Amino acid sequence: MSSISRNLQAVNERIAAMARAVSRHADEVRLLAVSKTFGADAVIEAADAGQHAFGENYLQEALDKMDAVKAKRPELLLEWHFIGPIQSNKTRPIAEHFDWVHSVDREKIAQRLSDQRPAHLPPLNICLQVNISGEATKSGVSPSDLVDIAQRIAALPRLRLRGLMAIPEPAADSHAQREPHRQLRILRDSLRARGMDLDTLSMGMSSDLDAAIAEGATIVRIGTAIFGQRDYAK
Repeated sequence: MSSISRNLQAVNERIAAMARAVSRHADEVRLLAVSKTFGADAVIEAADAGQHAFGENYLQEALDKMDAVKAKRPELLLEWHFIGPIQSNKTRPIAEHFDWVHSVDREKIAQRLSDQRPAHLPPLNICLQVNISGEATKSGVSPSDLVDIAQRIAALPRLRLRGLMAIPEPAADSHAQREPHRQLRILRDSLRARGMDLDTLSMGMSSDLDAAIAEGATIVRIGTAIFGQRDYAK
């Protein structure tokens, strides 16, 4: 068994154990393998171990990786999620090549994704990124603006608004970790109460995975625990 295979098994076991501990089913929590900075071979190795959803932060790297994976293993049917910051001039390739976008933080970006999503593809699944911790340096919709923006974006024709995403600021203990995830769940539930069919909470990474699952995460974004330490100098 390869190291990536072993790591995937360990992460999946951790997810299942935490889900059971809070009376949830393991299959309620999807693992998104964050493959940024790792090459096509690492993605293929993870896919061969049963992982089929991959998250990417950097557009050009992701497009090159998709092409390389397709060239090496054309039979693989993978699901690609864009989870990084989105510039207005990069929306077309995102709309054309990804299945999910987790980091929509303003209506202008959503409108461009809707306009540029090819007609032959299913609607693009999106999550609204919420600045749940109120950090000045972090992207995301403010909680006070969320209802208005969500209602407008939900009406766009080539998108399917699935839920919310957040990257809370680091916290030292499990109670402090759980609080922003709880707030995101409450926001999602408030949108549901207004009639929006939202089923997704994209929250939780290697450091706060347990807290996120305890508060209702449906997608957890894990990279280092699967692929190892990143070398950003490459």
